Amino acid sequence: MPGKEKPLRIALVHPDLGIGGAERLVVDAAVGLQSRGHSIDVLTSHHDPSHCFEETRDGTLNVSVLGDWLPRQIMGKGHILFAILRGVVLALSMLLPTSPAYDVIVVDQLSASIPILRFTNAKILFYCHFPDKLLTKRESFLKKLYRIPVDLLEEATTKAADEIVVNSKFTARIFKGSFPSIKRVPQVLYPCIHLPSYSEKVDMSSPLVSLLASNKKTILSINRFERKKNIELAVLAFSELLEKKNIENDAVRLVVAGGYDPRVEENKEYLRELESLAASLGLNSFVAFAGCDSIPGTTQVLFLPSFNVEQRTYLLANSTCLLYTPSNEHFGIVPVESMYAGLPVIAVNSGGPMETIIDGKTGFLLQPEPAAFADAIYDLISGRGKAKELGQAGKKRVEETFTSVVFIDALEAIIRSTVSGKNPEASMAWYLCLSVGAWVILVAVAVAYHVLI
Repeated sequence: MPGKEKPLRIALVHPDLGIGGAERLVVDAAVGLQSRGHSIDVLTSHHDPSHCFEETRDGTLNVSVLGDWLPRQIMGKGHILFAILRGVVLALSMLLPTSPAYDVIVVDQLSASIPILRFTNAKILFYCHFPDKLLTKRESFLKKLYRIPVDLLEEATTKAADEIVVNSKFTARIFKGSFPSIKRVPQVLYPCIHLPSYSEKVDMSSPLVSLLASNKKTILSINRFERKKNIELAVLAFSELLEKKNIENDAVRLVVAGGYDPRVEENKEYLRELESLAASLGLNSFVAFAGCDSIPGTTQVLFLPSFNVEQRTYLLANSTCLLYTPSNEHFGIVPVESMYAGLPVIAVNSGGPMETIIDGKTGFLLQPEPAAFADAIYDLISGRGKAKELGQAGKKRVEETFTSVVFIDALEAIIRSTVSGKNPEASMAWYLCLSVGAWVILVAVAVAYHVLI
């Protein structure tokens, strides 16, 4: 039973402790394991106290930043190469005599550091959100050449982990096809939400909350400002709703909230693209950056970059539905958050949402077409879609399947199994990674040099 066995010393290694679904998962895992009596350290290459989850800055978790002196890119190029190098520096720092001895190290997102971490004598658990090799575009021959050694390194270093878990059955299928040399079948460990964090009452006395108050029916979209999130689908669907369904312009609004990092050029570019799209559709839009003290009453599309927990609580409690627009999303924690808040979710019928949303019972799974989304929105705001019943069913589903208790029980069991077990594939792979990894990284550096100049 959890908690009956000897507490473990556990490190969680994550590239950047910003604000996003992967970061929320790491924080929830760390807090949950710590509550079970385990000694937890969170190690990262970057942590900005002004752009992070509260638990990583208020002393709840012990966070160490290693290797942040390395650049993230040069002239907008080489992101993956520098991410690997930053991870390697972090791993090497954990080999210093002053570094604690861990029973297990949980690594997520980037696997490149795993062979080095094996020198700590800790067991390695790798949580694969999605194969990195599938997250990049390869427009040019040089980019394709640049990615060859990086992709080989990803597969070899992933294989070096003692245990591998993924965030959904969808990701498990993609994993198998992406890494043919890895014979193990990864376990599925669904992310969770920490229910108390989503049970706070709305504090209307907060200026940041009262700023959002509106008599309009709110259609909500929550996602990072990244092109792969396809937020334009939400804007196009909202425009079609107004145009085709004869909805009064001042009766509804679309709020697009999500992670936004001014260091990331894509975040800035994509926000500008979304503003331009709204303008081209004749929609009045407004961007409420931090420090904003008022929102024009004529705003139809409100962009809310890097909203805080109080604002999230208000929006989840006072919206009609949530639009979740990415296709082939690996898992997607936002639909789970929204269902727990009693919001019906309208999502694309692919990827992780197929495993979290029950079509017709907790929300709707649709083709990524503005007309289909607009029809579903209209049904909900007009009362024909039984929004209350969908919301109640969604909350019940989350309480049964996606709570932190369920997640930590499963994670703790996997960690203990990893510590006590032995994986022949991993033991054979790690020294292969060390011998091959050196030239792979050298080739990657050489090719990156030609790409960057």
